[in-house]
Amino acid sequence: MRLNKFVAQASGLSRRAADAAIHEGRVAVNGETATLGLTVTEHGTVTLDSKPLTAVPEPITIMLHKPVGYVCSRNGQGSKTVYDLLPAEYQQLKPVGRLDKDSSGLLLLTNDGDLAYELTHPSKQKTKVYEVELDKPLAPLHRQMISDFGIQLDDGPSKLQLERLEEGNDTKWQVTMSEGRNRQIRRTFAALGYTVTKLHRTHLGVYRLVSLAPGSIRVMTTT
Repeated sequence: MRLNKFVAQASGLSRRAADAAIHEGRVAVNGETATLGLTVTEHGTVTLDSKPLTAVPEPITIMLHKPVGYVCSRNGQGSKTVYDLLPAEYQQLKPVGRLDKDSSGLLLLTNDGDLAYELTHPSKQKTKVYEVELDKPLAPLHRQMISDFGIQLDDGPSKLQLERLEEGNDTKWQVTMSEGRNRQIRRTFAALGYTVTKLHRTHLGVYRLVSLAPGSIRVMTTT
């Protein structure tokens, strides 16, 4: 790894500030004052202002096609968890948002806190898309209420964008939203007397679930 990148990641400095620290002679590698352009191996010792710097893990993000029946936590309390599906090298990653046990689809896991914040913080308004199946056809009035006015829930109004998945079939809908409140889609339909029998996430921000079998993963980033 290039020295300036290592110093930036380990110290919290910007890349430019790391370059400045190296230029000013504040950085040493294996006891020798460092110069710009050096690379660092895993066995090298790096100090900044005589204080040792510890390497931080490379950012990794994976996409998991979460099957129904798995919870998004380490302690399943008797249930299977998404960590049962992950190889050992990805066990330290954390879910970006949640899918409940009865839901399936796109789940990201990462050790990149900036990415997790960007995708989940309400101020970022990231689009999420789901395929939803109901226990009975959605009445036109109820569709209008959900799409145009929103449904009042205990934690505030819920407004969803709805599109039919199949022409003439009013039980299967594509739901688009930018919020992420707990079980929001299920609670919205339940407030009008419907039960969601299938909930499958296909998109989260720029990420899209394509050609990935249930229970399988895809590495999205390694640097």
